Amino acid sequence: MRITDSKNINLEEYYEVEYWCEKFQVTPEILKRAVKESGTIAAEEVEKYIRSKYPLK
Repeated sequence: MRITDSKNINLEEYYEVEYWCEKFQVTPEILKRAVKESGTIAAEEVEKYIRSKYPLK
């Protein structure tokens, strides 16, 4: 996978969605919801949001 911007999530590129889903251990649906609900594409902020709503078990 090739990530062109390691600080922002681009939901328009399938390979980026795959990369971030694997990194955050979430489904594409959860990733997309997290970007929308957090109001940002900044990977660090989206990860914080995901961890607050969907903690790892």
